[in-house]
Amino acid sequence: MTYDRPIHIAPTTYLAAQTSLPLAAQFALKVAVLLTRWTRNVSTRRHLKDLPPHLLRDIGVDQLVAEREIEKPFWLR
Repeated sequence: MTYDRPIHIAPTTYLAAQTSLPLAAQFALKVAVLLTRWTRNVSTRRHLKDLPPHLLRDIGVDQLVAEREIEKPFWLR
């Protein structure tokens, strides 16, 4: 099976794979990755908060575990 469309790689993945980057670029990349992780944490915890109990059960999470995850600060994994 062949595809006509190119495979897209996330820019942060591509940059992180480079063997040498200027110091400023390394710093900017680390900041971008950190901000991306924090944004993802906020978003996924917000979605988790909105899930009804039957969907929490579907993903194997009970209400107590969900509440603990929702209460975490955005900077924690």
